[in-house]
Order: sequence, then structure tokens, then C-alpha cells
Amino acid sequence: MPRVDRTLRGASAVVGIADDVSPTGELDRTGRALEVAMILEALDDAGLSLSDVDGVCHAESSMGLAEYLGIHPRFTDSTMTGGSSFEVHLEHAAAAIAAGVCDVVVSVYASTPRSDRTQKRPVTRRFPGGPNPMAEWEWPYGMRMPMGPYALAASRHMHQYGTTSAQLAQIAVSTREWAVRNPRARYQTPLTIDDVLASPMQSSPLHLLDCCLVTDGAGAFVLASAGRARSLRKPPVYVLGAATCHDHMMISQMPDLTVTPGTVSGANAMAMAGISPAEVDVLMGYDSFTITALLHLEDLGFCPKGEGGPFAADGKLGPGGSLPMNTNGGGLSFTHPGMYGMFLITEAVRQLRGEGEARQVPGAQMAVAHGSGMVLSCMSTAVLGTEATL
Repeated sequence: MPRVDRTLRGASAVVGIADDVSPTGELDRTGRALEVAMILEALDDAGLSLSDVDGVCHAESSMGLAEYLGIHPRFTDSTMTGGSSFEVHLEHAAAAIAAGVCDVVVSVYASTPRSDRTQKRPVTRRFPGGPNPMAEWEWPYGMRMPMGPYALAASRHMHQYGTTSAQLAQIAVSTREWAVRNPRARYQTPLTIDDVLASPMQSSPLHLLDCCLVTDGAGAFVLASAGRARSLRKPPVYVLGAATCHDHMMISQMPDLTVTPGTVSGANAMAMAGISPAEVDVLMGYDSFTITALLHLEDLGFCPKGEGGPFAADGKLGPGGSLPMNTNGGGLSFTHPGMYGMFLITEAVRQLRGEGEARQVPGAQMAVAHGSGMVLSCMSTAVLGTEATL
């Protein structure tokens, strides 16, 4: 694929990462204390300090976070698109660095829904943009959240293309195969297709094991200019391409239940990077549900539309497969604190650094981190690569 010249390509790199999860699904820290711990750990990973940071991203309030940290950033971003927020932050930060607005940007996420529930802590949730139209126009008609919208997409895909529950189940099985190799994953017991199909139905046709976890989790990444990155502690992981697209908010307004805005974000990010899907070594594709992951395979161009089921059915997404996907165990088996996109980035960086340990993909040079926000609403795609890909 011919490369489309853009100033983002190779202008910045992820230089530090951190994440905190637990096989129990619960963490001891919460709130700002957890966020600050992640920021400091990611900065230390990069060989930087808080005084180096001149850009801050946070999906709730970058201003409040910067005030707490005692820093005065030149770039600030509080974009909230649900699970894809952190890929959006990466894109925006890369653009700001390429434009010379800032030099070192940090993005952080921390959420503890599991321990909030078990310890009966009060939880405040906000809906982006104010009042939630779903509560007025969809939920009164029996739309179970969060699995209901995805069940609609799965049902439509099955009707239109003949996709089966067993094919969806294979995605969960392949993802679990990666989790078995990750001692920090929530679930590390091998899984079979029969296990998935025998798990309780949540919203037809999605079974319990088609659905993501509910765990505590936190993470952060540090993005720096390419010039700064080359002198830091870890090998830079360059941003080669990044793009975002959204086409609806409520699932009832999705133009086509089988086609996500990833068809746009993926194509644009890969064009910016100058690559084709065949060149991707590792795919970190948001897997809130098995159908979410299946739609990514099609919309990013790894297989034709409608062929995601057969594509995934032979295990090519698992260890030793031709398209390693969600190598940490994903949102289905590793962790899912509510917005999973941060962990797509941290794991992609680990793979490209060669830090995957038992789950390392040999020779990985190119990775895609593809976030999905709200109800298949906002897709944001980042193409990341090692020095050899520049």
C-alpha cells in the first residue's frame, strides 16, 4: 500500500508504560493515588520525571489531574469516547508533538469497579455530553446494558453472514490461550468452545464467556518527540499512523450493525503508516465482547466482511497463529475495568520491545492498537512500530 505522507508518522514514540492489574480482579489503591502511581511508574520506565511532562491527557479532567500533580502543561486533553479514549489521546498527543506544541505527554486511566462493589464504595458515573439519550429511547424497551447492543450486532451478523456461536466462542478460547501464559491475567484456566457455549446466556446470542470481565485496573503511557525518545531508557515504539472515526452514539442509530467506524479509522491509520494489514505482527483489538473482536478483524481488513467467523475459527488468533491478537488475554480474560483501551497500548508496546515473556510474539515489529468506544460507536486506530519500521 503506498504511504500517504503525514507529519505524524515517526514524529513521536511511546517511551514509557505502566499498568496495574491483579489475578484477583481487585486492587488495593484507588482514585488519584492509583493514577499518580501509574504516571510515576510510566515516567520511571522512560527514565523521565514529572518535571519533564508538558502535556496531560485524562478522560475525565486533565485540568484536575494537572492541578493535583502540580504541573502546568502546554497541552491538555480531556477527550472521553469510552473505551477508545486512550487511542484518541495517543493520536491527539502525537499531533501536538508533531506540531511542536509539547514534547512529553502522559495519559492515565484508573478504575476500580470490582472493589468498589465488594467494598460498597459510592460510584459516580457520568455520560459524555450530559443526559443519556439511551435511558429515554432504548432502555425502556428492554435493552440490557452493556451486552444488549453487542447482542444486536452479533444477531445481525449471524443472520446476514451465517456466523455461528461456536465461531464467536473460538475468539474467547484463543484469547484465553494467551491469558494462560500471563501470570497477571484474571483467568488463567484453559477454556474450550463447549465451555463458552455452556456458560449462561446473557443477551442472546452472547453467553457469559462471550462477555468481558469486570475488574479493577489502571495504566499509563508516556509519549515523547522522536528526538527526545532516542536518548531515553527503553527502545522507542514509534507512532506510525493514527486515526479516529465515529458514526453514532446510540446503537439504534448505528448505520449498519455489522460495520463499525473502524473501516475508516483503520484504513486511514494504515495509509498514514504506509502498511497493509498483512504487515501487522500483533493486533490488539478491543474485545469487550467476542463480536467486538470479530468486527475488528473484518473492518480493519484482516479478512473480508462477513468472513470473520471462519477466519477466527481455526485458532489463528492464538499462540502460534498467523495473527496474534490480544496477547495479554484481552478484556475477555486479562482485565476490563470499564474502558480497556489503555491496555491495548501497554501490551502492544511490550510486544514491540520484546518484553512479552512467555507470550512474546517472535520478531514482532509492527502492532495495531484498535480501540472501541461506547457501543461500537467510536473507533480509534494506532499503528505502532519499532525503529526498524521507520
